[in-house]
Amino acid sequence: MEPVFEREVLVRFGHCDPGGTVFFARYFEMLQAFVEDWFNEGLQVDYAELIGTRHIGLPTVQLQTRFERISRLGERLTQRLWIERVGRSSLTLRISFDGPDGPRAAFGQVLVCTSQLSHQSQAFPEDVRAALLRAVGPRTRPGAAD
Repeated sequence: MEPVFEREVLVRFGHCDPGGTVFFARYFEMLQAFVEDWFNEGLQVDYAELIGTRHIGLPTVQLQTRFERISRLGERLTQRLWIERVGRSSLTLRISFDGPDGPRAAFGQVLVCTSQLSHQSQAFPEDVRAALLRAVGPRTRPGAAD
């Protein structure tokens, strides 16, 4: 199955430990930036507006991570995102960061739509759900409940 969003990212000095390899916690910062960019560029949903103006949260409630190989300063990683499931209020993603020699890190991530006012889960707003379903297309049948 083809990813629904893909881009290349440069491993920068700020991502690395003193040995010049990506510090594991920086992968999580790169992951968050990638998901935000997917919302903005891939889904055409303004992430900052969603969080700041509309008070809709998208916290990660589950994150599975596998580190395959080290990444070094100056390398380019290809980041890829697949949608595994769209529920009423949750979203399951599969994400990979790959270098020229193969996988570097892989993630299984579940996001939940919440109200930042009540801190309770809520259904995705219609425009966000429509964008997610457009991205899924005929590849996967969205989940019905969560």
